[in-house]
Amino acid sequence: MNKFRFLEWNVYRESKELLNTTFNIVGQLPKEYRYELGSQMIRSAFSIVLNMAEGSGKRSDKEMNRYFEIALGSASETLAAADVLRDKIDGIARQSGGFKKKLDN
Repeated sequence: MNKFRFLEWNVYRESKELLNTTFNIVGQLPKEYRYELGSQMIRSAFSIVLNMAEGSGKRSDKEMNRYFEIALGSASETLAAADVLRDKIDGIARQSGGFKKKLDN
């Protein structure tokens, strides 16, 4: 068994993929969103990965579970930030659609 057992976990690998995706998304955000919302998304996605890794090194299941609870909270935070972005994107898409209709007439 690997000393760093989290490296064997599929959920850890998927969390790293989420972190990489988050970096890509944040890099494409307009500057006004990149600093506050983007920075927060990156921190919360990092927290998922890091808390899983740290929790895996704990001796008791109770201790490990606490770190997984924190990771779950960070996952919720990352999802909420993505949801805020989705709302913004939906609003921009609606405005663009309305603008296109005006140009077509």
